Amino acid sequence: MWSSTLIDIFSRYVVGWTLSSRECASVAHAFIEETCRRHNIDPGQLTLHADRGSPMTSKPVAFLMADLGVTKSHSRPHVSDDNPFSEGHFKTMKYRPDFPDRFGSDEHARAHCRDFFPWYNTEHHHSGIGFFTPHDVHYGLAEAKRAQRSAVLEAAYRAHPERFPHGLPALPPLSHAVWINKPAKSEAGAAPAEPAEERAPHVSVRQSAPPGEGPRGHRSCVRLSRQRPGRARWRRAPVWPPRQQRLHGRPSSGWAAGRVGPSGGRDGRVVAARRAGRRSHR
Repeated sequence: MWSSTLIDIFSRYVVGWTLSSRECASVAHAFIEETCRRHNIDPGQLTLHADRGSPMTSKPVAFLMADLGVTKSHSRPHVSDDNPFSEGHFKTMKYRPDFPDRFGSDEHARAHCRDFFPWYNTEHHHSGIGFFTPHDVHYGLAEAKRAQRSAVLEAAYRAHPERFPHGLPALPPLSHAVWINKPAKSEAGAAPAEPAEERAPHVSVRQSAPPGEGPRGHRSCVRLSRQRPGRARWRRAPVWPPRQQRLHGRPSSGWAAGRVGPSGGRDGRVVAARRAGRRSHR
């Protein structure tokens, strides 16, 4: 069984859920269309963030979102934590004491979800929204309930101040904005923050020369380089023929450490560590 949910990330309120026997674009299409119709979503009002699963990236779902005026958003490639609200929601579901080890049938799974989602929306006090229920935040009831909590705490503090060694307890503030990936605030006059995908370490795999055409007649090899800012490069040294090993004292194989200029050297070879008076490491 596949479970799909639509969650309002501001209030953590589950606005829609479905169970299906398989994951496909037609199920996602019908699920999103029905949920938007039931909640009267106007064009241009909603941004839908999803993972990169095949149903959510399919053309039928993309065309549906365009027809409904829903902005489409996806997680970054190869990033597992770009949808933390859904992951946290499913963790809450699976860590409940009444979650079974396995479901005996489809109806068993549906019955469990019919009990869980109303409990999650109306009874579960979520730590990410000040320990209010998603229902209270979604329908604008949190401010009034927060005032009630503050009055109760103040009355308890006035009656027994010795029970509160740190003074009057303060309630956690309510959030006014929720982000999946909050934009970095650049300092005044500073350059804007570099995108996360451009800050990743550069990894390149390339072939130094076609087979049999390496410099000085030695066998060409595939060089692997991994560079981080401020560190030396480590590359696989070329394998030299035995005669040139005797003539030039080259290492037969191993890892050679050195710094390479912008052009990578005239013949593309690394500067071996033994040129600095050290023996190269295998």
